[in-house]
Amino acid sequence: MGRAYEVRKASIAKTGAIKAKLYSNFAKEIYLAAKSGVPEIDSNIALKRIVDKAKKQQVPSDIINRAIDKAKGVGGEDYKEVIYEGFGPGASTLIIKTLTDNVNRTVGFVRAAFNKVGKSLGVTNSVSYNYDHLAIISFKSDKEEEIFEALLNAGIEIVDFENEDGFITISANPTDAHHIKDVIESIIPDVDYDLDEVGMYPKEKITLEGEDKEIFERLYNLLDEIEDVTEIYHNVNMD
Repeated sequence: MGRAYEVRKASIAKTGAIKAKLYSNFAKEIYLAAKSGVPEIDSNIALKRIVDKAKKQQVPSDIINRAIDKAKGVGGEDYKEVIYEGFGPGASTLIIKTLTDNVNRTVGFVRAAFNKVGKSLGVTNSVSYNYDHLAIISFKSDKEEEIFEALLNAGIEIVDFENEDGFITISANPTDAHHIKDVIESIIPDVDYDLDEVGMYPKEKITLEGEDKEIFERLYNLLDEIEDVTEIYHNVNMD
């Protein structure tokens, strides 16, 4: 399927604005993970793993600790994940993931971004049926056969497994993500994940040109500037 190149992300630029949004997004995700289970890192595997990801991105400890404290009832925020689907220029589509404590505010900002370029939001499932909901896990290793066999023996259904330039990339059902990492870490205890995320990946991509390309890029930038937006998935080949 050749997904490794498509899904491996570039390192995050160290600008103040980007770091501020990165910290805010991690704080919300840590809050949700802590809120959905025991708000203790040692007793909540989902929380532990999102905290590990945050630390890898150099999120300050005080931000991590404040998010966990909020989940314990210290502070008034109550975040929820809301997904929006929309139509861009040409045959482009977008799925916008948000974490928000005010749904009316967030949908207003997202709708305004589409309105500014003359495009519109869709209803639930109007776009997402053209995407695969996958967990993507990538790491450097020369133990391809051992890991593949261990995953099969664990009863994990693998959507895609590839080795490209020494990086193993596994695509699977999101519900298997923690189980997959348990298997990997039993073989490579100190594994360093190059990519570890759950997202929406288009079944087919398109290429936009001229005015359509310009409108799409403007729409993407408008959405990316919204603080509550944590991920933007789309079906456009980007330069």
